[in-house]
Formats: sequence, C-alpha cells, structure tokens
Amino acid sequence: MKHLPVADLAIIAFYMLAMILTGVWFSKKNKNPDQFTKASGKIPQWAVGISIYATFLSSNTFLGVPGKAFGTNWNAFVFSLSMPFAAFIAAKYFIPFYRNSGEVSAYTHLERRFGAWARTYAVICFLLTQLARMGSVFFGIALSLQAMTGYSMQTIMIVMGIIIIIYTVLGGMEAVIWTEVAQGIIKTFGAIIILYFIISKMPGGMSHIIAIGTADSKFSLGSFRPNFTASTFWVIFLYGIFINLNNFGMDQNYIQRYQATGSNKEAAKSLWLCIKLYLPVSLLFFIIGSSLYAWYQVHPEMLDAIRLRAAADRLPATVSPQEISALAQTLQPADYGDKVLPDFMVNVLPVGIVGIIVSAILSAAMSTISSGMNACATVFTFDIYKRYVKQDITSRQTMTLLFVSTFVVGVLAVITGIAMIGVKSILDVWWQLSGIFAAGMLGLFLLGIVSHRAKSAEALIAVILGVLVIAWMTFSKMIPEQYAWLRSSLNSNMVIVIGTLTIFLAGIFLAFLKKSLQKIV
Repeated sequence: MKHLPVADLAIIAFYMLAMILTGVWFSKKNKNPDQFTKASGKIPQWAVGISIYATFLSSNTFLGVPGKAFGTNWNAFVFSLSMPFAAFIAAKYFIPFYRNSGEVSAYTHLERRFGAWARTYAVICFLLTQLARMGSVFFGIALSLQAMTGYSMQTIMIVMGIIIIIYTVLGGMEAVIWTEVAQGIIKTFGAIIILYFIISKMPGGMSHIIAIGTADSKFSLGSFRPNFTASTFWVIFLYGIFINLNNFGMDQNYIQRYQATGSNKEAAKSLWLCIKLYLPVSLLFFIIGSSLYAWYQVHPEMLDAIRLRAAADRLPATVSPQEISALAQTLQPADYGDKVLPDFMVNVLPVGIVGIIVSAILSAAMSTISSGMNACATVFTFDIYKRYVKQDITSRQTMTLLFVSTFVVGVLAVITGIAMIGVKSILDVWWQLSGIFAAGMLGLFLLGIVSHRAKSAEALIAVILGVLVIAWMTFSKMIPEQYAWLRSSLNSNMVIVIGTLTIFLAGIFLAFLKKSLQKIV
C-alpha cells in the first residue's frame, strides 16, 4: 500500500500550523476565566450553532459511520433521526434553565437540589464520558493516518495531542468555537468531495451503487419489530433520544455554548441550526459507507490488504505472517469497516485531494477533542477544585488552573486513545461507553427537574439502584455459563435507557412512598 506524497503531507502540516496560530491569536483575548470558558457570551448564534454541529461531527462520524454502513447497514442513522425530539425538549426546558441560573457549570444546581454528592457524581460521570469520547476520537485519527503515513498509532496520537493541547490552552472557548466553525465547513466539503470521487470512479455510477446496496440490504434502518435484544430500529431510536438528552441537557460542551450566546432565543436557534446541519450530513456519511461497500464489491482485490491490517491489529506483534493471513480470511466486513475509507483515500484519490480530506478528518477530531478538553477543564476547576480544595482563588490563579487542567485532560485523552487500539468499531465502542457513563447522570438530572418531592436520600438510593442495574447490564456477559440465566439479554445500547429510567422512576417511587408513610404516621 502506498503512503501520502509530499504535497498531501504539506497540506496537512499547513492546516495543523494554522490551528496553532489560531490559538496564539485568541490567546491575546484570554485574560479572565469568563473569557476562557464562555467567550464572555459574545459569540453570534450562527457561529455557536456551527460549533455544536462540528462537535457532533467528530472523526467518530467521519470514519465510524462509513465503516458501520460498510460493515452492516443504515441502522445507526436512526440515531440522527432521534435528534430533533431531544432538541425540542432541550430548547424548551434545558436552555432556559441553564441560562437563567447564570452558572458556567452544568452541575452546580445538582448540589443545591440533592447535595454535594450529586454534583460530584455527575462530574465524575461527565469526565469519564468525555475521556471515552476523546479517546475514541484520537483512536479514529490514528486509524486513518496510520494507513496513510505508515507511522505507528501511538506516535500519531501523541503528536496530534500536543498540537490540540497547544491551541486549546492558548485560545480558550472563543478559539474553540471559531476554529470549529472553520472545521465544520472543511469537513462538510471533505465528505462531499469523497462521495463525488467514489461515484465518478464507480463503474455504472450511482445506479450501480444502489443496485448492489439494495441486493445486500445495505440501506435497511433495522427491524421494526419490538425486539430490544438486537440492534433494531427502536433500540437505536431510544438510545438516540436518551443520549442526546444527555448531550443537550447535561454535557458541559453544550452548556458552555448556550452561555456563549446573547439570549435564550439565540441559544435555541444555535441548537436547531446544529440539527438542520447534522441530519443531512450524517446521511451523507451513510451514503459514503454504502458507496464504498459497492466499490469494493467491484474491486475485491483491494480488500486483501485491508483484511491483513485488521488482522494484524488484533494479534500480538510476535505472531507469524501465516497466522495473520489465517485470521484475515475469517474477518467479515463489520470487522474492518473503519479501515476502508482511509484505504480508498490513499489508493484512489488524486494527490492534493487526499491532503484536503485528511485535514477534514483532523478538523473533525480536533473540534471534538478541543471542546471536550475545555469543558473538562472548566468542570474540574469550578466543580472540584473550587468546591473542595480552595474556593477563594484569584482570577489569575483560576486561569492558571484552567490551563494546567486542560493540559492534563489532553494527556489523559491520548492515553485513553492508545488503550483503545485494536477495538472492532469506533462507533460501537463510543456508543457503549457513553451509554454506561451517561445513564446515571441523566437519570439524576431528570429526577431533579421533574420531581420536587424527591430529596437527597431518595435520590441517593435511586442512583445506587441505577448504578447496580448499569453494572449488571454491562458486565453480566462475564457471568459463567452455569448461571447464564442471570445475564442481561438486552442490547448494549439499552444501558442508558434502562439505567436512566431506573434512577428516575425509583426516585419518584421512593419520594411517593416516603410521603405516604408520613401520612400514615
């Protein structure tokens, strides 16, 4: 397999240098914590909307979605179809709630509602979710660049981590938002360019792609049967609603963007702009995945190298070529889908275009990671350090703490990405981890918003029950065969649904039970 020519590498290097210079430029404005975390609330709503869209459109979408469509079908697109339902709730209830509170942290109100433990629990869930997200994005970058450059995935993650840390630490939220505006545009056009070249080089064009995809059921949204043990339409739809309620209602990345606009109305418009942009573009990536499937059906000889790389990633470095080849023959499209797009780019796209597309993939990753780093630093500073260590610190000390915590989060994200090397699907691992960590956080938040009767004790018991349910659904597959009846039969994407409902309904029931007992006594 050939690697990137000098012209493409120069384009990529120029793009990364531009990101660093952007951070340096905005560092001149970063004089106080309010500017670093909220850009002083002076960003236009359209820019915030594109920024939210760019955060959603990470390398998990750029590489994971085409890989998923290549390996299976369009079932994962149901996630995108669920977004408007979650956005409606967020725009109507969550945005006014946060903006009227005036708090930079999404979790301060949980302490006022249930006590310090609730705030700490939500913060831990958020930080773990973000590390999983940023780690999977770093892994996505390394997966694509390794195939194109030949450098090790560890080296790529470390180099990219250094670049992202520099411009995020220097520029703060304003740099994050404005670079995401540029990145959102770049990666959208990158996707359009990829699809154009696939169709133009495909014998028979789009009609042949549709014929092959239809014959192999590549456009299916999944079964509509009420089956929650498999990845059906309803499982992904429910997962999408719950995870997006968490994204729009509990994720510090989005809360800070709501605060960066001038009014509740502008914040709601920015959220709806994200939905209007993401829905058609996510569909575009599914079309890319199905088109790649058709391309490699016509060019099956190109799959051998992809299978070998996928097999090598799953085996220790000491195994023989014969063992790698034997495993490669057993792999199915779902096992190597994430590697197909990078292979097509480096082997089929013309010189110069590849550099632009790689820059688009990098922009998809960098926007997600930089916003996650800024949000994690904000949460650590205001919800942990200033809450438990030292509250009365100066503005300058707060800025220093934000800089240091941003750096530490970036390092941890790189380490998380390195730990993910060898996973089967970027999208699968991200969905599973986010469902595990976000379920408890969302359930507690909804309980605090909806039930005025539930107090700290009821909420704590409900969270403990919810965590036990989440742990059971996550790890029950490890139960020995003789106790197989104790395993959860539900699809892994149902973790956030069941976990959230357990906490929410248990809290309401316990509050009702307490009130009933008080009446009897």
